[in-house]
Amino acid sequence: MFESLSEKLQSLFQQLGKKGRLTEADVTEAARQIRLALLEADVNYRVVKEFVTRVKEQAIGTDVLAGLNATQQVVKIVRDELMALLGENGGPLATAPRSPSVYLVVGLQGGGKTTTCGKLAALLRKQGQKPLLVATDVARPAAIQQLQVVGEAVKTPVFQLGTRVSPPDITRAALIHARENGFSHVIIDTAGRLHVDYALMGEVVAVRDAAAPQEVLLVLDAMTGQDAVNVAEQFNARLNVTGFILTKMDGDARGGAALSIRQVTGKPIRFLGLGEKYDALETFHADRLASRILGMGDVLTLIERVEASVDAEQAEKLEKKLRARSFDLEDFAGQLEQLTQMGPLDQLLDMIPGMGQIKQAMGGQAIQMDPKKFGHMRAILSSMTPEERHHPEIVRGSRRKRIALGSGTTVNEVNLLLKQFEQMREMFGQIATAEKRGTLNKLKLPFGL
Repeated sequence: MFESLSEKLQSLFQQLGKKGRLTEADVTEAARQIRLALLEADVNYRVVKEFVTRVKEQAIGTDVLAGLNATQQVVKIVRDELMALLGENGGPLATAPRSPSVYLVVGLQGGGKTTTCGKLAALLRKQGQKPLLVATDVARPAAIQQLQVVGEAVKTPVFQLGTRVSPPDITRAALIHARENGFSHVIIDTAGRLHVDYALMGEVVAVRDAAAPQEVLLVLDAMTGQDAVNVAEQFNARLNVTGFILTKMDGDARGGAALSIRQVTGKPIRFLGLGEKYDALETFHADRLASRILGMGDVLTLIERVEASVDAEQAEKLEKKLRARSFDLEDFAGQLEQLTQMGPLDQLLDMIPGMGQIKQAMGGQAIQMDPKKFGHMRAILSSMTPEERHHPEIVRGSRRKRIALGSGTTVNEVNLLLKQFEQMREMFGQIATAEKRGTLNKLKLPFGL
C-alpha cells in the first residue's frame, strides 16, 4: 500500500535533509518531485495540482526557509496536507434510533462487494451485535449462494427469497424479518455490473428507497485507480453515498484512489480492505495513513492489532517462560500462529517508525520475508512430536530427516529453524540476565528472526 509513493517521498526528504538550509529553488524542485510522485501513484491530476500548490505556498510563504530544521517543517507541511486530502477519519457507522440499523452496500461486480458485506458482519459480531445479511442480487448466477457461503464463514444468517422476487420486495421483507427476530443490523448486498449503467442505477436506487438506510457504502477496487474515482462520482450523484470502502489496498503499491476520492466527491473513506480474511477490514484513519505514506509508521494500529491477537494471560505466562529460559518450540509455534493472525508481515513492518528508511537503506531486501517461509516453519513444527517441541535438544540427525520428509521441506530448512530458535532463546536469556544486573544497554543481541 502506497509503497511506490512512500519510497519516492522518503528519498526526497533524505535529499533535502542533507542540504541544511533550504532555498526557494530547493522547495520548487521538491514540489516538482512531489507532483511527479503523486501522478505516478495515479492520483487525480486536479487533486495533485491543488495539493502541490498549497505545499509550495506554505513552504515559501512562511519562515520555513530561515530555520535550521527546514526539512522537518516541509515534512510537517506535506503530512498536514496529506491529512487534509484524505479527509476525516472513518469514525463509527451511523445507527438508527431503533433497531435494526440498515447498511446498503453497493458497487461494481468484481470489486469485493459480497466479501466486504461479510467483513462488515464479522466486525459487528465482534462488537457484540447481531447482524443479518440480505441477498438482493437476483441477476448474477450463484450470487445468493456466494453470500450464503460468506454468511456461514462469519457465522451470520442470510435472508433470501430466491431469484423471482424483486430486490425492493426482498429488502422490505428482510426488514420485517429483522425487526421480528431481534437483529441489530441489516447489511444489504446489492447487484453489481461490469460498468455503471442505467439498469444498475435504477435497481440500487429502488432498493435504497425501500431500505431507507443509515449508510450507503460504496465498495471500490483500489487497484483500478482513477476508474474507481470515476465510479465514485457516478454512484454518489445518484445515491448520495455516505462513505467508501476501498478494497485490495494491500495489492496496490500506488494508492491513488485513496488520495483522490475524498477531494473529488467530498465523501469520507470509512474502511480499507487489506486482505482476503474476514477480519482484514481496517477503520480508516487519515492521520495514521499519512504517517505510513511518509515512513513514520503507525504505532497505534500496530498496538490495536497486537491487542486483538494476543491474549494477555498467555502473554504473561510466555514472559515468565522467557525469563526462566524454559521457552520451547511449542511456545515458538504459538507465537508464529499469533503473528500470522495479525496480518501480513510486510504490513506490520510498515507500521514501525523508521522502518521505511531501513528498508530503503538495505535496498528493500533485508526486511522482506516470503509468506511461504512462515508456512514452511509451521509445517516443520507440526511434523515434530510433542516431546520434540518441548525438548528441542533431542532433535538430531535422523529426527531432522524425518521432520523434513514429513513437512515437505529440506533438512537445511529444519536446521535453520532450530538455529534461529536457539538464537531467540539465547537473546531472551541475555535480556533477562542483563535486567537483573542492570547492564541491558551493553548487550549485543543476535539478529535472530
